[in-house]
Order: sequence, then structure tokens, then C-alpha cells
Amino acid sequence: MQTLTDAPKTQLPQLSHVRNPGLPLDLDWVAGVQANTSAIERRAASLGGRRSVKKEFQAAWLLKAISLIDLTTLSGDDTEGRVQRLCAKARQPVAPWMLDRLGLDGLTTGAVCVYHEMVETAVRALEGTNIPVAAVSTGFPAGLSPYRLRIAEIGESVKAGAQEIDIVISRRHVLTGNWQALYDETREMRAACGEAHMKAILATGELGTLRNVARASLVCMMAGADFIKTSTGKEAVNATLPVTLTMIRCIRDYQDRTGIKVGYKPAGGISKAKDALLYLALMKDELGHPWLQPDLFRFGASSLLGDIERQLEHYLTGHYSAANRHAMG
Repeated sequence: MQTLTDAPKTQLPQLSHVRNPGLPLDLDWVAGVQANTSAIERRAASLGGRRSVKKEFQAAWLLKAISLIDLTTLSGDDTEGRVQRLCAKARQPVAPWMLDRLGLDGLTTGAVCVYHEMVETAVRALEGTNIPVAAVSTGFPAGLSPYRLRIAEIGESVKAGAQEIDIVISRRHVLTGNWQALYDETREMRAACGEAHMKAILATGELGTLRNVARASLVCMMAGADFIKTSTGKEAVNATLPVTLTMIRCIRDYQDRTGIKVGYKPAGGISKAKDALLYLALMKDELGHPWLQPDLFRFGASSLLGDIERQLEHYLTGHYSAANRHAMG
């Protein structure tokens, strides 16, 4: 069990493994993928009763969770000031007095995630840190803008300084079973990313079945996705534990067959510290310690950080503070 002294002190966005180069589309492998929905749901439902950490152990896991957050603002009313404040929060996610009491320094979030328009602002605000900027791209959130513009948007975000690109797939390819089209599009998007790491957003709440989620996950990994991600955060249903279990078992199968590690990012609806602990426990159980590092696991969240701060303050003082004491900026 991790202790406070084991908690992360700095962020290392460099990969500790080979990037996913992808492989030719294997339709037989895709067709053979199934998902036992009832078994997956039972396994996911059992997590809350089987995994509970308290006191200093819980504090250590929550500090780990902070280091894995893609601190995000994706609103139509985003301004440079809001993004600058968010970046300041990413650099100093926990009040200095709490870090002093915990014996830590250098803790940051895993990344800052913004629209393309705000990439340059975020890059400037994060100068001197190891915190990467992630840009949502390819017609986020629906992915229905003209295809050439989606590809061009990736290039513009990379040129502006984004080190990570969160692309959205064309859901219709999944719903119609057109796996070749999904592969070809995702492969071209991966090429457009260049050295930037690509996270493929599946929008799992709109894919209909867990089998579709599993097959889409596999196709995106074959196409070279460095991460697979649940949601844009804009769908009616976003990250869930059954979807997570489905996707990470596809990641495990892909690694077993190819030797390549692919990352995972649940996004949307994860706002409570206790939920973050369940996701961390599931990742450790299913994929092991490497997937508890920011190069292979991220939370796509904004309000999650505030609740984690409240839990840490309770651990240190015995009292819960008001949520407005832990604003994002």
C-alpha cells in the first residue's frame, strides 16, 4: 500500500514505454471481441464494497489522483483569464500549507486540457513546468465538421504548442460497423499529431453497447492511439465503471498480443474523491502499477480536484471546509 512518502513529487510527462505505433487492421480480431454485459456490471458493482482505504493511505491515493488529472475547461465562455487561472491551479493544485503538513513539494496535475483557441495561452502560462497542454480537436465534441478541417485543426493545435491531442471519433462508423473507415480516419489523425500524443475519445455513452465500446477501443488502438478515452464530457452518459472495465480489458488484451502499453482516460462525471479511488483501485487490479502513472492514466475532470482538496483538508484538520475555499482559480 502506498504511503504519503511514496506520493508523487513531480510530473514526468515523458513516456516510460514505447509509443503505440499501431498495426494493420485485423477484422477477424475485431469481430471476435465480445462483452459479457451482466458479468461486467457485477464486477463493477462489487468495487465499492471491496476497496476502502482510510486515513494516511487514503490521503496518499488522493495525492496520486491529483497527479493524474487533466485539469479541464471546455466552455463556450472560456477566456484567457480563466485559462490562466486554471494553469495556476495546475501548477499549485493544493494549498501550500497542506503540502507542508504532508511533507510534499512539486505536486502538479497531469496536464491542462483546453480548446484550440486557448492552447497558446495555456502554453505561456505553464512555461517553466513539465505540465503538458492537451487540446481537444477534430470538431469536438460531435466530430461532425468537414474531415479536412478536422485534420487541419490537429496540425494547428500542435503548431500552437499542444503536446497532447484529444480527438473524437466518428460515432457513425461504430454504429454501422464500418471498422475500416474508423481505422482509416483514426490512423490519419494519429499521423497528423506527429510527436504529440493522441487520445481517442470514443463517446461511449453514444455507442449503444459494451461490445461496440470494446470493438471501437481495439480499432483505435490498432490505428495508433496512445490513449483511449471514454467521453467528451458533453454526452448524457459519460465515464462509468462498466465502460472502464470493458476498455481497460481491451488495453490488457492489446498489450498481451502486441507488447504495447496504451493509456486510459475516463472523462465526464467523475467529481468526487471517492469515485477517483474506485477508478484507481480498478486500474491497479486490472492493469497493475504502470497504469497508475500519468503517462498511462488520466482523469478528465475539473471539479474533482476541489473535492480531493476538501478530503485532504479533513484528513489534516478533522473538519470539512466549504467548497468555495477550493475554487479552480
